Formats: sequence, structure tokens, C-alpha cells
Amino acid sequence: MITTNYHTHTCFCDGSSEPEKYVLEAISMGFTALGFSAHAPLPFETAWNLAQADIEPYCAEILRLREKYKRQTEIYLSLENDYIPGISEDFAFFRKQYKLDYTLGAVHLVKDPGSNEIWFIDGPVSNYDNGLKRIFHNDIRKAVETYFSQLNEMIVTQKPDIIAHFDKVKMNNQHRYFQENEPWYKVLLRNTLEIIAQSKCLVEVNTRGMYTGKYDGLYPGLEVLKQMVELNIPVTISSDAHKPSDLNSYFEETEKMLKDVGYQSVRVLLNHQWTDQEI
Repeated sequence: MITTNYHTHTCFCDGSSEPEKYVLEAISMGFTALGFSAHAPLPFETAWNLAQADIEPYCAEILRLREKYKRQTEIYLSLENDYIPGISEDFAFFRKQYKLDYTLGAVHLVKDPGSNEIWFIDGPVSNYDNGLKRIFHNDIRKAVETYFSQLNEMIVTQKPDIIAHFDKVKMNNQHRYFQENEPWYKVLLRNTLEIIAQSKCLVEVNTRGMYTGKYDGLYPGLEVLKQMVELNIPVTISSDAHKPSDLNSYFEETEKMLKDVGYQSVRVLLNHQWTDQEI
């Protein structure tokens, strides 16, 4: 089974525990590498992002743990960067300023170009529903098109090393407002996949929906993964851990699913190099 995870949240942002507890759990699981990826600061307060005052202590703690446990597992420093056009800081700034080993790019907050209001697609379902009604007047197609447009812009302009849960807009939909087999939705997905294929970004296969029960599949789903195989898009498996016990949640099942759709390897960061590891 894959013994790496590059999407991890601790008490520095919206995770449950201090980073060292994650390291100790990873070692007990036989992990070869663990990457920490706190939500990067935004220019406004949220319940989940790092406060600007905490980013230096966060980086210092991860580097301290890297040194302390260097004989037992590899530890990497990262941030999960939200992309909000005209609002969020460029990923390159964080990469250079804090000497990150890699960057994760994500869209949790969708800015409507017309009103500049923000639709929060994560968190409680009520956030999704209320924003859809207030900002997009329940026009789900327009809302989802805006999400994918912002995601595509992130891929092209910010060039993250890893694209996090890129179809997460489906999570709080819960098969209510649209179905994932609708032609317009499939066209949006395909367009994003073609943009990804032209980039040098990895796509994470994120297991969090399945082990938390918030969604009944992976991010991205199996039908999307089949297209990704055809387009030779490399993947890495991450659990999006918010507590130490999450670190390898649903990894065994995910490896099997990847094999079933045609993947023979996943990409892992070891010795500071991305390499393909057979599954």
C-alpha cells in the first residue's frame, strides 16, 4: 500500500492535533513520507486558514520535526493555497517566501465575476445552498461553470504542483441540483482535464469524502479517472487528513480503484524528487 500523504491539516489551521502527533502516527503506519499543507493565509479571516501571524511558527515547527525525525520518515513543508482571482496572493510568493517543497492549489471560495460575492462550496451544506441561492439565484449551471472557470485559471496562472480535489464542487451538491452524467457537466470536466494534461500539475486522488461519509466517491470520481488515464495525467493519493488517524484512510481501496481504471503507478515525493511508484 502507498505509504505517503501530502495533504495534511493540523491545529495550525483546521486540523485536530499538533503536527508531531501526525508524524508519530505516520511512523507507526510505516510511512516513508508525510507532507504538511496548512491552508495558506487569506486577506480576510476564516475559520480554517492559517492566520498570517502563525505562518512563520508553522513553517518552523514542520522544519523542526523534519530534523528530529529524519531517520524515521521524510517530512515536507507545503501549503494548500486557495485561488480567488484578484484576492488571493500568488502561489509563487508563498513558494519563494517560505521555501515550500511543493504547493497544493484549491478552490473552496468561488467569486462571482458580476457581483464579486463569494460562494463557499465547502463546510456545512447550508453554506453551499445559501450561496447558490443568494449569489447565483439557484442557477446551478452558472455556479458550477464559474467554479470550473476559476479552477482552470488557477491551473494556468498559478501552476500548483498538486491540484487538490478538483471536482469538489459536487460534494455538497449531493446529487440534488445536478447529476454528474449531465452533458454540460461532463463537458466542463473534460475541458479542465485537457487543461491539466497540458500543464505539469499532478492531480491528487482525494479520499476524504469516502471515509468521512460526506460523499460517496473519490475526488475525482472513477469516470473522470478513466479519462485521466487516457490523457496520461499523473496522480498522487492523499487523504486530506484533519486528524492523525486519517492519514491512510481508504488508501487500500483507492489503489484498487486506480488499478481497475488502468493506472499502474502513482507519483510520490521522496528524496525531494517526484517519482512514479508502482501500485
